[in-house]
Amino acid sequence: MLHALPFALLPSRVHEAQGSGRVIFAIWQAQRRPHAVWVRAKRQSEMPLFPGMTVIHAEGTDILWAAEEALRSMPRALVIAQPDQRLSLMAGRRLQLGAEAGGSTGLLLIRPEAGSPATETRWDCRPLAGDSTLHRWDLIKNKKGTTGSWTLDWDGTSAAFHMVSATGQRSGLAGQPG
Repeated sequence: MLHALPFALLPSRVHEAQGSGRVIFAIWQAQRRPHAVWVRAKRQSEMPLFPGMTVIHAEGTDILWAAEEALRSMPRALVIAQPDQRLSLMAGRRLQLGAEAGGSTGLLLIRPEAGSPATETRWDCRPLAGDSTLHRWDLIKNKKGTTGSWTLDWDGTSAAFHMVSATGQRSGLAGQPG
């Protein structure tokens, strides 16, 4: 089941990811769903592409407008957006209403301190130095539960990963899409 993992995003909600590993977090989330929409500025140079993903190019406030429209019109999709500016409460609320109306999940890739109080969760995502596959994902805001930190080993080739214990030992294969 998708929501058994502590970092699976609740549907019909908008979430945020910040930090240098936020794109990796978004890619991992997108690989776990049959359809993903990535709303991004044209000037962004690098873009991950994989089966089942739609890319929408927009600029400025049109990024938020395109994300809201995708959230409303694409049920069960993951809609990823990279807004250029800090989100107002009203912009965050409009995105949240779009996710609720469409039954989709939103993920905003934000700069630190640029999030909206309307989002369900906020993640701080960073790769760990010295190992290209180790990531630390910290849940720093959660409207419906507790926060926490997880370290995982993910090589980017599938949606499967290994949880890493506090002792640094990798556990068994986990995170198969459900």
